[in-house]
Amino acid sequence: MAQDHGSLFDLIRSATGIGIAENTGLQAVTGGDIHASYRLETDRGPLFLKLNDARSLPMFAAEADGLAAIRQTETIRVPEVIAFAGDDRLSFLLLEWLDMSSGGSREDGELGRCLARLHRCQGRTHGWSADNFIGSTPQINTPNDDWTDFYRQCRLRPQLEMAAANGFAGPLQELGDRLCERLDHLLDAHRPSPSLLHGDLWGGNHAVLADRRPVIFDPAVYHGDRETDLAMSRLFGGFGEAFYSAYEEEWPLPEGTGARCRLYQLYHLLNHLNLFGASYLERVKAMIRGLLETA
Repeated sequence: MAQDHGSLFDLIRSATGIGIAENTGLQAVTGGDIHASYRLETDRGPLFLKLNDARSLPMFAAEADGLAAIRQTETIRVPEVIAFAGDDRLSFLLLEWLDMSSGGSREDGELGRCLARLHRCQGRTHGWSADNFIGSTPQINTPNDDWTDFYRQCRLRPQLEMAAANGFAGPLQELGDRLCERLDHLLDAHRPSPSLLHGDLWGGNHAVLADRRPVIFDPAVYHGDRETDLAMSRLFGGFGEAFYSAYEEEWPLPEGTGARCRLYQLYHLLNHLNLFGASYLERVKAMIRGLLETA
């Protein structure tokens, strides 16, 4: 994909006007599973380049939109968006280069405080101005005043429908339908404000800078229940106890958050089922059965 550096560099120059070092301008770096990642040497200094085929341009546009929305709150550091563009073969997202590393308990605490401040930035409704992506999966963000209905119609049902299309019909769909019918009971009297969310807050999407400030990236933003970010953070680990303690000090969580955690994790497990296959099926079904026992 990136072997024709000349065409790629021409595309970047055309979109940004940035000068690129022709011979040493592109160095592969470790990144996510979806796109190729590079350090790009330019006349503005190093930049971070995500690269894929032309079909990925909507994903890059959505990521840029999410990063810009979080950046505007001035609550937590995110990479600055330089540009995104594409042609009939390639698409790219260009971000500022940040030297990042893992942190300790002090940095975890600051991340928790910053996330709580981000969540205090709220919208009028749950959802977002456009659909975007959770990983490479389309994420439906149709605005809705009712959080329970939003979570049912824009989170659980689309994932269940994708699972059926991917061959996971039968028992999973029966369980999923029962859960959706019982969602009003599971979320009874829970009326969260529509907080600005990162949307995909797992351990691989946060780090610390050289000055020890926390930074988050790869968002799947929307307005919704702030507990969903915290539920995702607990799903695969990567956050110290100082993170949760500091969040609670900054903005205490309401009663019942523990009971809702598994319900909110289900969305991401369903997405992993749809992205990575049957290895997640039994875990998803077991989680739904457990939720139905409490409903």
